[in-house]
Amino acid sequence: MGHPESARGNIVLIVDDVPENLSLIHDALDEAGYTVLVATNGEDALQRARKSRPDVILLDALMPSMDGFEVARRMKTDFTTQHIPIIFMTGLTETEHVVAAFACGGADYVTKPIRPQEVLVRIAAHTLNARQMIQARSALDDYGQATVVVRETDGRMIWQTPKARKLLWEYFDIDNEHIQPYLLPWVLKARQAELEGRESPVLVIKDSKRLLGNLQALEDQGHDGELLIVLREESHASVIESLIAAFQLTAREAEVLYWVIYGKTNRDIGDILESSHRTVNKHLEHVFEKLGVETRTAAAALAMQKVRFLLSA
Repeated sequence: MGHPESARGNIVLIVDDVPENLSLIHDALDEAGYTVLVATNGEDALQRARKSRPDVILLDALMPSMDGFEVARRMKTDFTTQHIPIIFMTGLTETEHVVAAFACGGADYVTKPIRPQEVLVRIAAHTLNARQMIQARSALDDYGQATVVVRETDGRMIWQTPKARKLLWEYFDIDNEHIQPYLLPWVLKARQAELEGRESPVLVIKDSKRLLGNLQALEDQGHDGELLIVLREESHASVIESLIAAFQLTAREAEVLYWVIYGKTNRDIGDILESSHRTVNKHLEHVFEKLGVETRTAAAALAMQKVRFLLSA
């Protein structure tokens, strides 16, 4: 048998407590050009997966001590292994095992008795998808995007870029592995806003800054039910700078317009900026003239439209 291009350099971890099964699959994968690792129990599987980070894991559903479902659940909650596709091996008539396999994060399954050629086809498909996803993630990392992928059903984080990790830590001040209860409510609200044609809600506000998110469904390459969230930070300073650039305002005029956007009265703005409300009113007249509008509502709407475009560019 030749070595398919997809097999070169790819590592497969086989987890099975039956030596005959290990031998059969190991020989077929080795002949196809894969680097093959083996584990005969759940604990060894977890350790080898963390250490070697295989491209795909072929996992027996039923094993003593720790079964394959528990192994999969633990791998999917570990940032070092949660991205690895898991293909379950299960008995031909064990329908409930197939359901359980997908429920705990499995990507696919093959039935026993194992047919090596079928296993090779399934592994080749999943290693290709995994490689493409890794390349896409690397590109986002290199570009410096603050991006996370979450599971839509429960808000569990699947993956994140370094910049996203930094932002989430800064705003929530908790370990990213425990951020699920904060992400799920936002995902539900953002989905509802999307259906109603509205903007996604603010993720969190801290001091003078806001963390915003933009949702995008991942529906290709077997990632149904996963959502990509592109994060961006917005601060008072960044909005004011954008207003200055967009409308050729002075710094003080931009500050006045900024607080108009947030619904503040002239007296409120005067207190914030330590100016009289008459001075604020004069600045606001200049703002109306430069924006070509006549009301506060029109000024706020035009400013938000422009700033939103600039900050998302």
